[in-house]
Amino acid sequence: MTAQLDSEHLDFEAMCRAFTDKQVRPLVAEAEAKGFASPDLWREMGAAGLLGLMTPEEHGGSGQDPLAVAIVSAELSRAAGGMAIGPMVSAYMAGTHIVEHGTAEQRERWSAPLAAGEAIASIAVTEPGAGSDVAGITTRAVETDEGYRISGQKMYITNAGYADVVIVGAKTEPDLGHRGITTFLVAAGTPGLSVGSPLAKMGWHSSDTREVVLEDVLVPHSAVLGDLNRGFYQIMTAFQLERIVLAAMAVGHAAEALELATRYVRDRVAFGAPLIEKQAIRHKLALMEIDLDTARLITHLAASQLSSGHPDAARTVAKAKYHAAVAAARVVDDAVQLHGGSGYVEESDIARHHRDVRILRIGGGADEVQLDILGKAFVSS
Repeated sequence: MTAQLDSEHLDFEAMCRAFTDKQVRPLVAEAEAKGFASPDLWREMGAAGLLGLMTPEEHGGSGQDPLAVAIVSAELSRAAGGMAIGPMVSAYMAGTHIVEHGTAEQRERWSAPLAAGEAIASIAVTEPGAGSDVAGITTRAVETDEGYRISGQKMYITNAGYADVVIVGAKTEPDLGHRGITTFLVAAGTPGLSVGSPLAKMGWHSSDTREVVLEDVLVPHSAVLGDLNRGFYQIMTAFQLERIVLAAMAVGHAAEALELATRYVRDRVAFGAPLIEKQAIRHKLALMEIDLDTARLITHLAASQLSSGHPDAARTVAKAKYHAAVAAARVVDDAVQLHGGSGYVEESDIARHHRDVRILRIGGGADEVQLDILGKAFVSS
């Protein structure tokens, strides 16, 4: 179901798949054990043009579109969700903040290295008491003659242990609520910035996730990213591409799960015949394919609408984020069922996808957030 892609995107999809098969899959087992992919792989991704799709050419990127980002996200996720999420966060959840809102100096410093995979970015907004509720963050940034002193605690931060720069959301005007949030660039090694030990997660074992602590971190005025007290709106805008990335990851997991399940039931003999000869098995595969195709179609539609500035883009993105994550969870679970006992073995490929797909219904705005976005339209219409 790729007929909706033009020839340029089809060629790009084929390149991403070949890159994943040749250069990512062989590294999955090692990265899952170590908790992070080799920096060499990041540089290879950068050289292949996978990390600079939303970065202008003058800053080392290719100036592509959200649909291209969705394609990369899906193809990398076919290998492992953890192998996809680190680069996607650096390039398209953190790095795009610099592309969209950074000063010329900030873009000059960070955009090209991030696009090349020579630097890694992280974005620290989530806190122990504020996840989907961005307005509820309590991290403070107090202005001084020298700049801003930032204090607070962030949690579940991807790439935190390896990031060269962290984008931090903080309250600069707490009394203003969501209208008093500002984002800052905090370079690794800045006094007062520290990270915890890697968090042991249900899935995404090949990605780095940690607590980030800011204790009286002093940054200059030039570290403000975007406009003062406009951080909430910048974060909300960035959520659109983030949700495309996560929906596309779901598509990748579902596509791989369907392929693994199909291969298994063709080879597995039970009761004297391959499982594929059982009508119930074929029906299950058909339902899985419907879930995959609808998830892919709405994700590509959402990416295209986001690219064109379509007035329905935000609602379509919410639909894609919700539907793709739920559909992929169903497809992957059905694939485990079709694998039987072999699918429950920890080191099996399908077990890894089962672990990795669950977070997609939480990160980037949980299912309930997406449904609330969609539900509000019925009140105002």
